[in-house]
Amino acid sequence: MSLGDQVASNLPYLRRYARALTGSQSTGDTFVRATLEAALADDELKKSLEAGRVPLYRAFNKVWSSAYLEVADDGRPNDGTGEHESAARDRLKVITPLNRQALLLTTLEDFSIPETAEIMELDSAEIESLVKEAVDEIDRESTTSVLIIEDEPLISMQLEDLVRSLGHDICGTAATRTQAQEVVAEKTPGLVLADIQLADGSSGLDAVDDILAIGSVPVIFITAYPERLLTGDRPEPTYLVTKPFQESTVRTAISQALFFGSSRPLA
Repeated sequence: MSLGDQVASNLPYLRRYARALTGSQSTGDTFVRATLEAALADDELKKSLEAGRVPLYRAFNKVWSSAYLEVADDGRPNDGTGEHESAARDRLKVITPLNRQALLLTTLEDFSIPETAEIMELDSAEIESLVKEAVDEIDRESTTSVLIIEDEPLISMQLEDLVRSLGHDICGTAATRTQAQEVVAEKTPGLVLADIQLADGSSGLDAVDDILAIGSVPVIFITAYPERLLTGDRPEPTYLVTKPFQESTVRTAISQALFFGSSRPLA
């Protein structure tokens, strides 16, 4: 496989990580683009990418670590990019990046502790400490009401148990777009967990669009087909978890979505 093909195969997942880290598709993609530009300008960095995912994420991490404060506090006025972008920018001003990076890398991206240590250029003991610190932050988060849109009963029950274990309430469950509309007509959720393919052939994407037409609500898509959304051809979900999922991955995605307060896709 050529270097270009190898980077291309890993790029959708680096973009997923960047969006989850920044809370914004546009900001995340800016950092990914800067990473690729840096690699093109540096032959040594470019050659290192031949070793796979770890050096690619390490290169991204260097760009993010050196630039996130500038992005977070660049003094630019609100330019009409919308409520979500403004919220993400405000949260970046107070973000504690190291522990959330470590948690996202070891859960959402499924890197091992040693791999995460290599990416972040820290030792394994420090990574373990950062992950614990991030989990402790999650435990201190305020609670919200969650809507689960999932047509597999066992998965829906698993998600219900997980959400309640984090201290959140369930405002309803739905297996179809119509059922989701009925739940939201009674109570607007503070967070949505949504599958894409639903029981009656309807789409979780459409169900979420119905909800977002009412107001800005954080959304996490949980799907067995992430590549269908990680195309780069259109605005994409900010938070995307792959089935079969680890509970720690969903836990981290919930924390990050609530941290930024909105996951409306950004063009």
